[in-house]
Amino acid sequence: MSVFADLVGRLADLLQPLFGASAAAAAIVLFTALVRLLVHPLSRAAARGQKARTALAPRIAELRRKHGKDPERFQRAVMELHAEEKVSPLSGCLPSLFQLPAFFLLYHLFSSTSVGGRPNGLLDHALFDAPLGGRLADALSGGAGGGAVLVYGALLAVVAVVAAFGHRIARRAAAARPEPLADGGEQVPGLGAVAKVAPFMPYFTLVTVAVVPLAAALYVVTSTAWSTVERAVLHR
Repeated sequence: MSVFADLVGRLADLLQPLFGASAAAAAIVLFTALVRLLVHPLSRAAARGQKARTALAPRIAELRRKHGKDPERFQRAVMELHAEEKVSPLSGCLPSLFQLPAFFLLYHLFSSTSVGGRPNGLLDHALFDAPLGGRLADALSGGAGGGAVLVYGALLAVVAVVAAFGHRIARRAAAARPEPLADGGEQVPGLGAVAKVAPFMPYFTLVTVAVVPLAAALYVVTSTAWSTVERAVLHR
């Protein structure tokens, strides 16, 4: 983790002339953008996979009609079809999974008072009046200064707007996909519930921002905004 702390510290030093006391916060936003750039090829592949799965919907509907009385045979047939067409039903999860290590590194870094046996100097950095290692509860209790409440209020407002926009895009994409089955079945067994919950996932970011350290919250907010814009472009 000390290597990661040095990376964030070096980025903050580079951004110091532009962002002053908020350089570390800017470094986290820049780090998030770099992670998203690395993950972008997976996001493009996930978008292609979604379009391919939509194109397979009529064939899956036919498999349902053929094997509807044998769920296990139907599931095997669907998986064989995906393998034949080289389409992964879980490809859409990969971008999120590959980002988790970066998020947990930030969370752990700004939750630790020491790094490599030395005091964690990054905890001295702040975004305006809000310490990067602080949480919303600290701001509400008055332990982080009055300006910290405004910082969290602004972040939550941004997340709410991004979540509403993301929800609208997800619902529009779901409506544009053809219904694969006449009887309301699922394209891929077991994924129907996930498809119903997915449009509401951006709103869960509000909870995350409220409970994690501000540094991790900045990562989440930046990544969520990136995902929403990226999804709008890739799925247009």
